[in-house]
Amino acid sequence: MRTHVVDHPLVAHKLTHLRDEKTDSPTFRRLTDELVTLLAYEATRDVRVDPHDIVTPVAPTTGVTLASPKPLVVPILRAGLGMLDGMMRLLPTAEVGFLGMIRNEETLQASTYAERLPEDLQGRQCYVLDPMLATGGTLAAAIRFLTDRGADHITAICLLAAPEGCARLEQELEGLDVPVTVVTAAMDEKLNEKGYIVPGLGDAGDRLYGVAG
Repeated sequence: MRTHVVDHPLVAHKLTHLRDEKTDSPTFRRLTDELVTLLAYEATRDVRVDPHDIVTPVAPTTGVTLASPKPLVVPILRAGLGMLDGMMRLLPTAEVGFLGMIRNEETLQASTYAERLPEDLQGRQCYVLDPMLATGGTLAAAIRFLTDRGADHITAICLLAAPEGCARLEQELEGLDVPVTVVTAAMDEKLNEKGYIVPGLGDAGDRLYGVAG
């Protein structure tokens, strides 16, 4: 597993305002959208392409187009939805699948409650959107779900990550013969006793959409 922390002043600037408890939900959603587009630029460096011949107004040349099958973008519900527009802005021809996972706050184990994905993901590059890589259980379960269906290249895009989450992710994916990359805006200090990232930004889902009753 490879972890890439995006070191860029614009990323740090937007993340600072995301963290601020005074940032309201509309602003939080806009900043998330902008930040994800910046992270997606780094995350798609290994996207597969094929050569493509064209004619410019001056001369013939060879460029590239995205290879088939198309990349699959998979937001983890519900907070991952807040990252979808920012990702699709950079990768508009990708297909989108959805994976609903929930973490038990006592055991910190993740379980799947909904999915809308192709049954066969053979040869597919998948981009998983999950704002917080905290304990790592949810993301590990999501990656296993996709690779069990045949996905052969996984990139996870996270706003924040914790060292404990990265360590657990690497442990749970040990032996997986699929390249996995985590792209994040920051590697934070630690997890607290409730499994939240410190200093973090709180509950990303609640800050994006409000507290569900």
